[in-house]
This record gives sequence, structure tokens and C-alpha cells, in this order.
Amino acid sequence: MTEEAQATEPASLDKLVRVYRKMRDKLQELDREYTTKMEEIKVQQDAVKDAIKAQMQALGSKSVSTPSGTAILSKKVRYSTQDWDSFKEFMIQNNALDLLEKRIAQTNMAQFLEENPTLVPPGLNSDAFYDVSVRKPTK
Repeated sequence: MTEEAQATEPASLDKLVRVYRKMRDKLQELDREYTTKMEEIKVQQDAVKDAIKAQMQALGSKSVSTPSGTAILSKKVRYSTQDWDSFKEFMIQNNALDLLEKRIAQTNMAQFLEENPTLVPPGLNSDAFYDVSVRKPTK
């Protein structure tokens, strides 16, 4: 085969899969390194935040300006439930469906549509696409 023919011939699937796996492995390695470094910095940052909070509480201050910036102490509240069935019933009884965030449970919607193919919620959008996944060879 001539060099010109080799240059225009597409790479074999085996070679493409091998290159893809190498790239994926490198991305995973970089992601692990990045995640580890991010976690280390976040632990340090939390310690500094705790020190700022302790000093502000000792001063009885909700806001402190420094040459480097302003620290603000604010109360945050997170809500959760341990009884989803009762919570859903409460929302229905009180017409308070907006207590949940606007997002569709993907697996549940797929199952609902599979079980009810003629019943489609108004305004429902779907986006189907093909994806390629590559796995290591089995030994």
C-alpha cells in the first residue's frame, strides 16, 4: 500500500477505541488530581470561614469590613423531609406544588410513559440521542 493510500485510510475501530480509552483514562486521572486538590483547599477554606465566624460572633457583628474585603454573617436554612408520602399529601391538600424545584425525575418519567404510552403531560419535551460508551476488554 502506498503512503498516500495509508494517509487517506480511516483509522481502524480498534485503534480508535484504544485512543479513546487512553484519553478517557487521562481525563479521569486529571479529574482525580483536580478533585483531590479542590477538596484540600475547601477543607482549609472551611477552617478559615469557621475562624471568621467565631471572631464575628465574639464581636457580636453581622458584617465586618477589612482592607481585604467584607465578611458577612448570615443565617441559612435548609429544608428536607423524612416522610415524602406525607409531604406530597400536604402539598396536594394545600395546593402547594411549588414547594418543589422545577425538574422532572428522568427515570420515573420514562417509566410512566412506558406504562402509559397514550398519556403525555402537556408541555413535555424530550431529547433522545445516541451515545457511544467504551469499556475495557474483558480478560
